[in-house]
Amino acid sequence: MDTLSYKTVSANKETADKKWHLVDAEGETLGRLATRVAKVLRGKYKTNYTPHADCGDYVVVINAEKIELSGKKWDDKIYTRHTGYPGGQRTLTAKELLEKRPIRLVEKAVKGMLPKNRLGSKLYGNMYVFAGTEHDKDAQKPAKLDLTSIK
Repeated sequence: MDTLSYKTVSANKETADKKWHLVDAEGETLGRLATRVAKVLRGKYKTNYTPHADCGDYVVVINAEKIELSGKKWDDKIYTRHTGYPGGQRTLTAKELLEKRPIRLVEKAVKGMLPKNRLGSKLYGNMYVFAGTEHDKDAQKPAKLDLTSIK
């Protein structure tokens, strides 16, 4: 006799219902946008969220060059990388990085909020960032996502 009225469902990549979302970054604060995009990529807002599986959605971010930072972060926030050679540490401010490669600000912010393992790398591949309003994902018919609805 089965006394349970419900069963716990563990989602996997075959059973995950993946959708395409379009996010407009114009006028959005970088950190707030990144946390909500990371949550959608991870699938944490879904009822069948499973921590070890890719059950999140695809996200297309447009207008990445119109992102906002609060306070003096345009000049104070530093991005550091290393060339791999001795003495090869290079730094850029957020303003310099925006001028050089505007999509990198959003990519680095979201990637830092994903797990640091193979699953995180897979989830990061489900995000597409574009500097302008034009994108090449029209065939997937992404639905516009209101970020304020994601908590």
